[in-house]
Amino acid sequence: MVSYAQVHLGLERLPQGPWVYARLMDERRGPSPEDGSIVEVMDGAGRFCGHGLYNSTSDIRVRMISKGRRTDLDRPREFLRRRIAACLRLRRKTLRLDEFTDAYRLVHAEGDDLSGLIVDKLGDALVCQHHSLGFWNLRHDVEAILRELLPGHSVLHRFARTARGSEGIPEDASGEDGDSVEPRFIHEYGVRFYVHPGESHKTGWFCDQRENRQKLAGYAKGRDVLDMCCHAGGFSIPAALAGARSVTGADLDEEPIARAQRSAKENGAEATFHHADAFNVLRDTVASRRRPGMVILDPHKLAKGIRDLEQAKVKYRDLNALGIEAAAPGGIVATFSCSGALDLPSFAGLVFQAARRAEREIRLIDTLGAGPDHPQRPDFGRSRYLKGLLLVVD
Repeated sequence: MVSYAQVHLGLERLPQGPWVYARLMDERRGPSPEDGSIVEVMDGAGRFCGHGLYNSTSDIRVRMISKGRRTDLDRPREFLRRRIAACLRLRRKTLRLDEFTDAYRLVHAEGDDLSGLIVDKLGDALVCQHHSLGFWNLRHDVEAILRELLPGHSVLHRFARTARGSEGIPEDASGEDGDSVEPRFIHEYGVRFYVHPGESHKTGWFCDQRENRQKLAGYAKGRDVLDMCCHAGGFSIPAALAGARSVTGADLDEEPIARAQRSAKENGAEATFHHADAFNVLRDTVASRRRPGMVILDPHKLAKGIRDLEQAKVKYRDLNALGIEAAAPGGIVATFSCSGALDLPSFAGLVFQAARRAEREIRLIDTLGAGPDHPQRPDFGRSRYLKGLLLVVD
């Protein structure tokens, strides 16, 4: 049996969810393990609870990866292989994603019981985004497993920028490893998108919005569509192909805009993309009295954590007030938040407040979330990080 350092809870039992915060630990008992290492987690009575990844720098002191037998982690690589193979079976056998796309989330961190690890499959590239020091230290094991399960795929490692400070990654560390890959086309539901794996936001593409892109395209026919924070054209291009009267996208990041333009050309889609700030575009739209029949609001994560939440709420409220005011009577507004610290009821409340500020009546016709390749845990609300509202504006 492999022997791991032990950490102790200040509680009589393990709390729900995969995160164990510093305030729940009894750190007076025994020496502190090495940051980023696998540890045994013991409850306040000294009983074994499971294994986790420890980091004294992070307020998330332990990320649980197993709550099973004490022997589960005797061979860590074999343990990880079983977990990742189960993730692949879910996507390929149950969800049958390969039948309509070659871009999907292969490992969804806490939703797949691998807290701190995300793996997106973008064509024949596998982008590992590490949100914990523990999985960064295990990246070579993860890479070996991925190369075995998906031969012929490139593997990239990126340490999430939002996790650098909280996980104690030195500023001079690159946070990048693995293969170097060029941009390429991926496909979903017959549409080809030009992406650069490992670059720009997240892993290089927003796999979580795949089904929402399809759904919104179904409402686009005959409408003028305004796609704010459009990134690489994920909503814009399907809308244009579905028969939108006109499509205009805007984003502050120039590289994704260039990729959106290339994707539009590849698909023969009529869409115009601008390097511009969403707030300015919406203000100009309101001032000009042009009223698009569909407004899409999909900003980047505005709240990285609880500390940013109040400031983020102001931005969400302001953005949605402008978007709702800009929409034509009978128009559709699709609004999203990917901030895990903001739950769906709170987000909905902000949007309803924004509608009152805009002096418009709205009706909620659907709530939206991430695709099924982003499984959720009922005991961990943050696994439901992506939330969206589909509104009709009167």
